[in-house]
Amino acid sequence: MEHTIKIEGGATFVVSTDEDTLLRGALRAGIGMPHECSVGGCGACRFDLVEGDTETLWAEAPGLSERDRKRGKRLACQCRPLGDCTIRVRCADEYKPAIPPRRGLARLEGRRQLTADMCEFSLRTEWPAEFLAGQYALLYPPGTEGTRAYSMANRPNADGLWQFVIRRVPGGRGSNALFDQVAIGDEIPFDGPYGHAYLRDGIEREIVCIAGGSGLAPMLSVTRGALARPDAPPVHFFDGVRTTADLCGEAMLGAGLLGGGRLSYTPVLSAPGASPDWRGATGFVHEHIERVLPHPLERYEFYFAGPPPMIDAVQTLLLHQHQVPYQQIHFDRFV
Repeated sequence: MEHTIKIEGGATFVVSTDEDTLLRGALRAGIGMPHECSVGGCGACRFDLVEGDTETLWAEAPGLSERDRKRGKRLACQCRPLGDCTIRVRCADEYKPAIPPRRGLARLEGRRQLTADMCEFSLRTEWPAEFLAGQYALLYPPGTEGTRAYSMANRPNADGLWQFVIRRVPGGRGSNALFDQVAIGDEIPFDGPYGHAYLRDGIEREIVCIAGGSGLAPMLSVTRGALARPDAPPVHFFDGVRTTADLCGEAMLGAGLLGGGRLSYTPVLSAPGASPDWRGATGFVHEHIERVLPHPLERYEFYFAGPPPMIDAVQTLLLHQHQVPYQQIHFDRFV
């Protein structure tokens, strides 16, 4: 069944109610509805329902505050229409999808252990893996409600190969289902690509990639994409983990990229006490950046991904302490 959605004072689009939320329907129609995480965590897709009715998929989604709920705000990524609707939301060209997201099934072709709690998942679709380095896709793990957002770690390709670095989260139903219930050869529903923190074209500034935990995946993709360009500027890769047991970024980048002279890789341990033989950088990864980069920070293009406290700390460092222009800062916010 399909319902027609009218944006007050703006465009009209159609939502397929059996599979799409308001947000995904808008993005598939090429409409720039505000969004970041697409899974209820960030709150960027808040809207007002002017006419009609919707069902809410995740009533407790953290993207809405209690104040938002009292004011009647809803999340477009968590709402399905129950009929034709009119909504109020401020759209912008910057949110228009660079590549229209596509739904389908993806087959698990491989699962490679990287650390004690992280694996590389290789999925294959029947269509080309068209995305921009740094974007993410939505997966539907079996036996769980809703979707989970995971960033691609590889580069776009015509072979339909989508690779993800996924951390098993203690008590996390989505990640545990992917680790324990999906066998090689199984198919899972797939939807993508999404995201704004993708590698920009035509930028001559040196690139800084900052990865925290499983935020490693999109930074691998950005780095691989950047260094595949013959005229790419140097890339400075900072890998923030707790202990040496969590390190896998250098091995995944490989000698081919590290040996080319255009990439520097710096691991930073936040819990060095568990790694007594460690002689490298320690502390919070964002604190190390300003100590070692040779130029003022406003001269770089920044990409970063990781847990929310790291995202907030990097923003504070760049925007408030060093006045880096906002257009040089790229990240997607997740729960």
